[in-house]
Amino acid sequence: MLTSEDPKLRRRRGCSGLTGVVIFAAAFGGIGGLIGGQVAGLVVAAVVALPLLYLVAFNLRRRVWLESNRLYVRTWRVREIDLTQAGRLDLLVTDVRGTRSVGLLVNAGNRRQTVKIDLAVYAGTGGRELQILALRKLADALANNFEANGMVFSQLLVAQLRAEARGDAAPDRPLYRLASAAPSGKLAQRFTMEAVSRFVASLE
Repeated sequence: MLTSEDPKLRRRRGCSGLTGVVIFAAAFGGIGGLIGGQVAGLVVAAVVALPLLYLVAFNLRRRVWLESNRLYVRTWRVREIDLTQAGRLDLLVTDVRGTRSVGLLVNAGNRRQTVKIDLAVYAGTGGRELQILALRKLADALANNFEANGMVFSQLLVAQLRAEARGDAAPDRPLYRLASAAPSGKLAQRFTMEAVSRFVASLE
């Protein structure tokens, strides 16, 4: 499994999402109520809340897992992507309020076959990383991708595994170093295969 199955984390994410929905809906509903009255306020609150509730439910249902070289993504239905045939691979670093996430963006040719795999989340000098077994399976599958030079990304994950095996602290691990290298002030930053290749070469 390439997504967290921790029930406490899922509950926390669900509660945070619902709290955010209530706050946004109440704020916009209050503004609508001041302008158009109580009915207008309720309508505005509902219009704001419904799409946000959909996004919360969508994210809570999302599961990503790997079987051999095939990546499966479940939301409302299950999608299947052959990692060996993915035409483009990018590393995506996002920065939200000081928390940086490192993900692998897999593009198999069209929008419906683009999937982000969360590899690590860092805040300060600590964080949460993909489990060792899942990381190993993902590295093996990427090594078989010749279309987008998956070997480069496989080598990055192998370097991460070696750092974990040595007991390196988070700041000394490759994924943390990549997350730190992304320019601040940008919500999302892509690292292409060429950029990742240069970084992996610097590790040797």
